[in-house]
Amino acid sequence: MQKRTVALALTLAVSALIPAALPAQAQSDSSGYYATKTPYAPQQNLRSYQHAPKGFVPVFTENVSRHGSRAASDSEDGDLILALWEKARSEGQLTAAGERFGGETKALLAAMDKIGYGQLSGRGVREIQDTAARLQRRLPGLFKQIVKDSEQINVTNSGKDRAVDSGDLFAEALAENDPALAPLITPARTDADLLYFHKSAGGAEYRDYVDHDERLAATLDTITGQPASHTAARNVLKKIFKPAFVERISAGEFDSTGTEVEAAQAVYALYSIAPAMADEGDWNMERYLAPRDAKWFAYLSDAEDFYEKGPGFDDSDITYRMANVLLDDFFTKIDAKRNGTSNAGAELRFTHAEEIIPLAALMGLPGSTKAVSEAEPYTYADNPWRGESVASMATNIQWDLFRKGNKYLVRMLYNEKQTAFRKGCEPVAKGSYFYEVDELKQCLGRTTS
Repeated sequence: MQKRTVALALTLAVSALIPAALPAQAQSDSSGYYATKTPYAPQQNLRSYQHAPKGFVPVFTENVSRHGSRAASDSEDGDLILALWEKARSEGQLTAAGERFGGETKALLAAMDKIGYGQLSGRGVREIQDTAARLQRRLPGLFKQIVKDSEQINVTNSGKDRAVDSGDLFAEALAENDPALAPLITPARTDADLLYFHKSAGGAEYRDYVDHDERLAATLDTITGQPASHTAARNVLKKIFKPAFVERISAGEFDSTGTEVEAAQAVYALYSIAPAMADEGDWNMERYLAPRDAKWFAYLSDAEDFYEKGPGFDDSDITYRMANVLLDDFFTKIDAKRNGTSNAGAELRFTHAEEIIPLAALMGLPGSTKAVSEAEPYTYADNPWRGESVASMATNIQWDLFRKGNKYLVRMLYNEKQTAFRKGCEPVAKGSYFYEVDELKQCLGRTTS
């Protein structure tokens, strides 16, 4: 905990020297095949949003956000591949690129250890701060009204360090951009049942599915065990190890350390986390994976997330049913604002991919609408689900509430892009991104009030 606190303090000290409203990244790191480790980029220009219908003004905003870019959760992947690397080095079985690989991997692991495994990186801090700045720039009238009416800005987190820190950073950025907001930001609250539901009491049935469902295990084993996985694995390993050593790995000589696929997946894991650590060093891990092989291992990672957290099998909702608690909370906060029982101007939630992915499936957000049958498994060729777009680092879902008299409309942003609600939800006009609250309740399966 001390390491995390010191690292965050240092990052905040540096970030205080950077303008809070930095321009958005010109483009994201998608297309690099980093799956859910893809760093964040907003998906729409601030000046291109549709205007609310005449007379409607924003009166409330709420979101749920994944934490910002972070270090890997642990050193397991690095330890696995370095054990093989040390063996190969002792036998003179490294390629020229492989000679560099060990030092680069050790440096990356050291950088992650320095900030703390699982903790926000410098890039992750900026992602959260910049998202807060853009929120204020999108809704300047709302934040002026929040100050005028002394409304609350509430922050809730999962209780995990990176989500706690993300919420704190977001709130601090709001206050730095407008000091009048500072006294209106309430102390952050932790709610694991709401924002870490996959590990709370409400996720018990889900955890049993992940741990014991035979169909799930067989499907993932079949996907990972495809010949293409072994071909891609050998392609990766041959960049680091000489052919004879790769053959020994493939033959199972080092299975106690890792199979050829597991070893290559470890290299991919380092490759995919490196962009999140861009502020901490220049890693060049892409030299060890050709794009086609990175794409394959991204697919294997996405397949696991798709079946364990996303749309999954078309005859079951076990992967996303538990996200109802979070969707219910969105409506609860909207109702409280409409009914005059809430003094909140903003409700900000910070969580993890394990919550964002099932919520996206439950809501039918773009890319999360297509489940699969057991006979026709998930593939990139015929399914749009991609971890990099569904739940990149700092992915966020935002609802803005607009009012005119006693009428209320909701607009949704997904990664800051105005987004239509799922099929069956009718906007106030054709092509509009604004919806009546009761229409959303009906089409999303909630009781109207």
